[in-house]
Amino acid sequence: MPPAESTRTGIHPDASVRNAGIDLLRGLAIVLVVFNHLGLRIPLKKTALADVLPTWLLSRLNYNGYEAVFVFFVISGFLIAGNALRRWGSLERIDMRAFYARRFARIVPCLLALVVVLSVLHLAGVRDYTIIHANQSLPRAIVAALGLHLNWYEGQTGYLPGNWDVLWSLSIEEVFYIGFPLVCLLTRRRAVLLTMLVLLALSLPFTRAVLDGNEIWQEKAYLPGMAAIATGVIGALLAARWPAPSAGQVRALYAFGVIGLLASMLGGRWLWPLLHDGVMLLLTASAMSLLIACQARPPRPPRGFGWLRAWGRLSYEIYLSHMFVVFSVVRLYRVADGDPRWGFLWYLLALPLCWLLGMAVERWLSLPCERWLRARLLRAPQVAGNPLPATVVTD
Repeated sequence: MPPAESTRTGIHPDASVRNAGIDLLRGLAIVLVVFNHLGLRIPLKKTALADVLPTWLLSRLNYNGYEAVFVFFVISGFLIAGNALRRWGSLERIDMRAFYARRFARIVPCLLALVVVLSVLHLAGVRDYTIIHANQSLPRAIVAALGLHLNWYEGQTGYLPGNWDVLWSLSIEEVFYIGFPLVCLLTRRRAVLLTMLVLLALSLPFTRAVLDGNEIWQEKAYLPGMAAIATGVIGALLAARWPAPSAGQVRALYAFGVIGLLASMLGGRWLWPLLHDGVMLLLTASAMSLLIACQARPPRPPRGFGWLRAWGRLSYEIYLSHMFVVFSVVRLYRVADGDPRWGFLWYLLALPLCWLLGMAVERWLSLPCERWLRARLLRAPQVAGNPLPATVVTD
């Protein structure tokens, strides 16, 4: 999952005002990722739920994790570009130092901690965390994870253990954001930048089709993921130029977004023969539509869905840590010789544990480290030997 900036708009990370709609969308996406990784090991269609729900629906609940990551890509592009527009007025005036400092502070603490923990578990020979492929090694996996090319490494050598594997999306997102401010500053003209972004966004179906010979690389190549991020950036630019859509326009955006998202995620088996990889373009366009609508008029969260917003707020931390819970719960399920018909009950154990672990990671690692790093990396330069006050953290 891409570690997007906060859904807070122009305020400090520990403030409480958030965009409820974007949090709900992020929460839905991370739940689908967790369902995917649980479903690969405890399929819902083999449980007693199949007696009351259609198996195709249970399968879609289990196997939309990849699509959910692309929704995260769109959200990431939308939030980071939107925050840059509010902070600097236009993308052509991005402060590269501040931009990179914020990305570094948000991403590196959790990434380093995860790589250290996974390295220790590999060296200890812990099952589910040991790199066993003959053409893979721990040093090379560490270089791939920290060098932002773990997706390419897996495309060349095969899948890494699950907790390493989740870092493929981080590689795509951060390579995009290394080049993003450079492109913004070099083009200088919004029309040129927007044209480039549109071409990249529309390339999604074609780049995936070209990569059809390698299943792993087709899923995890840079360009398809970057196309989804570009869609989010386009959405932020459109929202900035269209700050006050009418109520009818907002309803239309919500309708297209919801219908498109449901169609691409639930109706894939009917749409893929018709649209092929165009289904992914429908998915990203629908997510962009929902984000624009949410920014214009955040929805009132349905009663009882507060937990989903909480998941959205912790989506980065849950994404990086949830496989520890998945492996543990699946191990317990197998040790207990679990009846597949009651496998869905193990989801009820895994979900709160994923949230609790994500909350602990945020409280004790990501949030304090991010504040500490920003306070130092974003400190204003000294003038005539006198230190100026640190810049205010705004996201």
